[in-house]
Formats: sequence, C-alpha cells, structure tokens
Amino acid sequence: MRFVLGPDGRLAPDFAGKLPGRGAWLTPTRQALETALKKGGFARSFKAPAPAPEGLAAALEAGLAKRALSALGLARKAGDAVTGFEKARALLGRNEAAVLVLAADGAADSRRKLAGLARGAAQVTLFSADELAEALGRDAPTVHVALKTGPAAQRFLREARRLAGFRSAASAPDADPAGQRNRATPGENAGQR
Repeated sequence: MRFVLGPDGRLAPDFAGKLPGRGAWLTPTRQALETALKKGGFARSFKAPAPAPEGLAAALEAGLAKRALSALGLARKAGDAVTGFEKARALLGRNEAAVLVLAADGAADSRRKLAGLARGAAQVTLFSADELAEALGRDAPTVHVALKTGPAAQRFLREARRLAGFRSAASAPDADPAGQRNRATPGENAGQR
C-alpha cells in the first residue's frame, strides 16, 4: 500500500498508487500501519514530519473495501459475475469460476455447500450480504457470488487480499489451488503493493 504526504503535509493513502510526489510503501495490514505510525517509519521514509490524520486505519479499511466492492461491481457489469446459489453452483460445477464470494453473514449450510464445490477457486468472505447487494446493484441481500476466470476476477481478488489485512484473518481470501481450507493470513500479503 502506498502513502503520500498531502498538500497539507499530512499522511494520505494512495489507493491507486498514482498520486504525485514521493511515496512510502507499507504492507497493507493494520499491525504494520500501527507499527509504522508508532515508530515514526513514515517520517523516516519521507525525511520530514508525517502526521497521520485521526482515524487513518478506519479510513484505510473503508477505502480498501470500497475498491474491492467497486471491482466486484465492474465484474458484474462486464458479465463476469453471477449471483445466487444455483447460478454460483452451476459456474463452480463447470469449473469456470476463479473466485467464490460468500457473505460473511450468510447461512453456514449454503456457504459450506458452495465452498465444497469451489475446488481451485479462491474464496472470499470479507463482506456482508448488504455490502455485496449494494456493490452489485441489487435490492435483495446477496449471499453467493461467483466470478468467472479472467481479468475482472484477478482485479477483485487483488483488492480483496489488500483488504484482508484490515479485516479478520478468518475471512481472508483463500487462494489455495488444491481447494484446501487454509486461509491466507494478513502476513502472507507482505509482497503485495
């Protein structure tokens, strides 16, 4: 995750990595952010005082969630996302799904059934049913979403992995190609920017 100093001299996250000026990179985890703030890592990187705005961690989490949900909405608009248990099951059954997104507050039984079919598909449980519905432009809560293999799925998964460091490790994306239930932990995202 890239950070820059804003015009006011305060620390600001650069979600897209395109803001002008000198940047400082940090592993996108809450622990890494708190350590860098506590030990003055940003000030050393910028060679200048780098005061953080109040609530930076919460703003960072919200911004990362917005980017991931935006990527999910773009996948739907491109026709690369299906919603609902039956459609997701069909896509998983044909082995055409790269990512299975399950609402964190969905019924455990239906989530377990689809997770069993996921095989090599990454599983993401970072969002509530209402967050998924809003991102996909649906009125009803959305519990099951499957993304077809392709660039849209890769983009969503990249953004979801960045967000996972700021949310519970138990809900991090599972990218195990063998379909095991090993979840990625925030520390495993260290090489991502």
